[in-house]
Amino acid sequence: MAILVRAEMPGVTTAQYDELNSKLQALPDNPFRGCLSHVCVATGSGLLIHDLWESEQDMQRFMDRVMPVAEEMGLPQGSRPEVHQVHNYWTP
Repeated sequence: MAILVRAEMPGVTTAQYDELNSKLQALPDNPFRGCLSHVCVATGSGLLIHDLWESEQDMQRFMDRVMPVAEEMGLPQGSRPEVHQVHNYWTP
């Protein structure tokens, strides 16, 4: 079942996000597998991320890959992401 994830990343800049994204894209075995859509918005205090995942397992597999890279970069840890079950989604 699809899930919507909302994550706040306080203190993270768009430059840091771009560097993290580049490092993740270079990993073998596509860590983004199962991600249906992704949006990153800069806020006054950091970043706000919204992801649509095919399943919670796909999101957890991604988190298992992204967290060590983010920690290695010294990025601040945000709060635990909000996870919501999706009733319906479509792509125009």
